[in-house]
Amino acid sequence: MQTLDSNYTAGKKLTFEELPQVVATLVDEIRELKSILLSSQNIPKEPEYQWFNVEELRAYLPDHPARQTIYGWVCQRAIPCHKKGKKLQFLKSEIDEWLKAGKLKTKEELYAEALEYVNSKKRKLL
Repeated sequence: MQTLDSNYTAGKKLTFEELPQVVATLVDEIRELKSILLSSQNIPKEPEYQWFNVEELRAYLPDHPARQTIYGWVCQRAIPCHKKGKKLQFLKSEIDEWLKAGKLKTKEELYAEALEYVNSKKRKLL
């Protein structure tokens, strides 16, 4: 790879004919610097599956519920969880989906669900 010699960095004026070569050299040097920077970054990668215990889940949830509240949700099967031995574990991706699914339904959505339910019961009675 070519590098710019000290004449250009010391303030020597470039000629128009030299400009394409100098720009090409600069582009190569920038690419090399970029690859060095990217390879030297030690950004810890988030694990593919991140598991929470009850305390970590409490800290992660936006309203930081009490332990008893989380155990109540587990008993009601309202929150996705996994049990390993006597320990409860919660998968972050499932908790994120559960949080997203918890939005309140609009009146129209509730009406459509109720209508569907009533219609399904009518068919069974006939």
